[in-house]
Amino acid sequence: MELTDIQIRLRESIAESGIAQKELARQVGVSPQTISKYMKKDIFPALDTFAKLCKALDVSSDFILGLKAY
Repeated sequence: MELTDIQIRLRESIAESGIAQKELARQVGVSPQTISKYMKKDIFPALDTFAKLCKALDVSSDFILGLKAY
């Protein structure tokens, strides 16, 4: 299964943030398994969860969606 550009940017943002998946999951209000699924393309977060992810990672939604460079 090939990752989309969104999943690649999400993975990169998580790695660059230095936040552990478990802590990110706690901040966003989902399970660590759900964070893993977001990165593996199994599911995409709901809009409110997506906004929380961007805030926790300190990245813009435009960057994750590929609408502008970081």
